[in-house]
Amino acid sequence: MPKQKTHRASAKRFKRTGSGGLKRFRAFTSHRFHGKTKKQRRHLRKASMVHSGDFKRIKSMVSQMR
Repeated sequence: MPKQKTHRASAKRFKRTGSGGLKRFRAFTSHRFHGKTKKQRRHLRKASMVHSGDFKRIKSMVSQMR
């Protein structure tokens, strides 16, 4: 049986944390900031963790990632 390969698009979008979690960047940050408040823009700058419901699926795509 062949080895499972890392999904390269996912590997570019997610980073593994030291405790084994997956860090992701937020959506809605490329343009149209005039419609967002300062608080929204400030919070969008911060990275966040992958939700537990999505973790298993994404973990299998980036299984070989360190």
